[in-house]
Amino acid sequence: MNRVPAAVRPALVPERGANRGRTSGQWLVLSCYLLGAVAVTSRLWADPAGRMQVGDPGDVDLFAWFLRYSATAVAHGHLPALVTTALNAPRGINMMWNTSFLLPGIAAAPVTLLAGPQVSLTIVLTLSFAGSAAALFWVLRRWGASITAAALGGALYGFAPALLDSGTGHYNLALAVAPPLLIDALLRIVTGRGSPVRAGVRLGLLSAAQVFTGEELLADTAIAGLVLMVALAAGHPRAVADRARDTVTGLATGAGVTAAICGYALWVQLRGPLSQHGAWESLGTFTGHLGALVVPPGTVLLHTRASAAAAAGPPNFLPEYLGYLGWPLIVLLVAAAIRYRRDPKVATMAVTCVVLELFSLGGESRHFLGLGWPGGLLPWHWLQGLPVIGAILPDRFAILADGAAAAVLAFSLDLARCATPREPGWVRRSIPAAIAVLALVPLIPLPYQTRAVAPVPAGWQAAFARLRLAPGATVLVVPVPNSHRTEAMRWQATTGEPGSLNAGWFVGPGPTGEATVEYFGPHPITVLVQYLDALWAGSSPPRVPSRARIRADLAYLRPAAIVAVTSPGSRLGRVLTGLFGRPAVKVGSILAWRR
Repeated sequence: MNRVPAAVRPALVPERGANRGRTSGQWLVLSCYLLGAVAVTSRLWADPAGRMQVGDPGDVDLFAWFLRYSATAVAHGHLPALVTTALNAPRGINMMWNTSFLLPGIAAAPVTLLAGPQVSLTIVLTLSFAGSAAALFWVLRRWGASITAAALGGALYGFAPALLDSGTGHYNLALAVAPPLLIDALLRIVTGRGSPVRAGVRLGLLSAAQVFTGEELLADTAIAGLVLMVALAAGHPRAVADRARDTVTGLATGAGVTAAICGYALWVQLRGPLSQHGAWESLGTFTGHLGALVVPPGTVLLHTRASAAAAAGPPNFLPEYLGYLGWPLIVLLVAAAIRYRRDPKVATMAVTCVVLELFSLGGESRHFLGLGWPGGLLPWHWLQGLPVIGAILPDRFAILADGAAAAVLAFSLDLARCATPREPGWVRRSIPAAIAVLALVPLIPLPYQTRAVAPVPAGWQAAFARLRLAPGATVLVVPVPNSHRTEAMRWQATTGEPGSLNAGWFVGPGPTGEATVEYFGPHPITVLVQYLDALWAGSSPPRVPSRARIRADLAYLRPAAIVAVTSPGSRLGRVLTGLFGRPAVKVGSILAWRR
C-alpha cells in the first residue's frame, strides 16, 4: 500500500484516539439527539397510528403504501417484487424508479404488520433525525473533532431544515444516515487510512444499502464525494500520484460489491419493464434560492408569518425548502473559513460546502425575494444536460451542503478553542463554543404540526369480506387514487385491502418513455379518473365521458370489483348504479359491484 506523504498526513488522516471507546460524553450526545428527535416528532407520538405531519400528505400516504407493500411481501415469505401491479393495474409500476423505501420497509415489516404503516413511519422519522446526527457525529470524531465540536456538527446536520423540511413527506431524504458514512469510507480510501480493499467493501455495502433506501441521495452523495476529492487533490497535488493506485483499487472494490448486491435491481430499473428516462417534473420547482438561505421556514422556532408563508409558497413548497441556514451561521462559517483557510480540513470542507450550495441553486435564471442570478453563472447549468445527472433534483444538494457546513463548524471550533489561552480560566475558552451555539439558535426546530390520517371508511373491510375476491384481485376504488387524491392508497396501506389498485400516485414512463405522473397506461383513462373523482368530491367534472368510453376504459382496467365510498342517493352513487346496476354489497359508507 502506498504511504501518504508526510506533508499530507496530518491534514487528512484521523487523529489517533479520536474514536477510542464510547465515553460517557459520547453517550450523552447520542441521548440528546434521540431526545431532540422525539421532541420534533412528539405530536406524532401522541397518536402514532392516527397522526401524520402537516405539509405533504400525499407523499406521507405514498410512503405508507410502500411500507405496506414491503411488509406484505415479508409476510408471504419473500422479498418485495421490483415490478408490481399492486398499484396502477394492469400496467403496474417499476419500484426502482419510485421512492419505494425497500430496505427500511423490510426492516420495519414486523411493526407495520402489527401496528400499521403509520407507526412505522413515525419510528423511521424519529430515528432519521437522531441517526443522521449520530452518523456525522461519529464521522467527525473519527477525523479528530472533539466531543463538543462533533456534537454541534451532528446537531446541525441532523436537525437543520434540509432534513426537517424533507421529513414532512420525503422520508427517503430525511433518512440521511448513510451519506456521512459513505464520505468517511471514501476518505479512508483516498487518504490511505487502512486497507483500500476493506474500505472499498465498506463503501460498497453502504452504497448497496442506500440504493434500496433512496437512490437519489446516493447520487447526490457520489457527486459530493467527487467534489470533495477534487478539492483534496487541488490542495495536495503532490499526493495525487502516490494515492492513485490505492484509490482506484478501493473504488473498484466498492463498485464491485455494490454491483454484486444491486446488479439485478439496477438492471430491472434501467432495462427492465417500465423503465424511463429524464426528470418527472420541471426542475424549476426543485431548485434552491439565495433568499432561502436566510428566510426561516415555519418549521424553526425563530420565524415570522411572512417568512413561513414565503417558505411554504411558490416557487417551492415546504418539503423542497431545504437551504435555510440563517445569517448568524452563514457569517460564522464564512469568518471561520477565512480565518482557518490554511487548515486543510476546514479549507477542503468549506470549498465542498460552497460548491454544493451552488449546485443546489440549479442551472436556470431565477428570481426570489428580489434576488436573481443568470443560469449561465451557475455550475449546475453546465451539468444538467448530462445523462443521468440531468434527472437529479438540484435543491437536495442542500442536505450534503449542510454536512459540509457542519464539518467546517466542528473543525474551526476546535481550532479556535486551541488558539484560546488556557488562562485566566475556562470561561474564556468557552467563548468559541458559545458563539457556535448562538449561531445555531435560529435553526432550533419546532415540533411538527400534525393532522389526522385519513380514516378507513366505515364498512371497508366488511365490504371486501363480502366480495370474496381472489387474492391480489384488482379493484377500481372511487375516489380513484392519483397524485392529488391518495385516500384509497392510504386505506389499502392501513388494511391491506384490496390486493391491487387501478391507477395511483407513482412515477412511471410516459408514451415515449419519459418520466411522468398521471400516465396510467397506453389506454388513456385520465378522463374517467377525473370524472369519478369530481363526482365523489361533489364538484363539476371537467369532461363527461360517454358510456362507450367508460366501457372501453373498464375493458382495459379489468377490475374484479368497483368499490365506491359513497351513498346510494349521492350523485356518484346514482351514476354508478346507472352504469352497473344495483350494488352487490352495501355496508357502512361502501357501495361495491362485482365485475
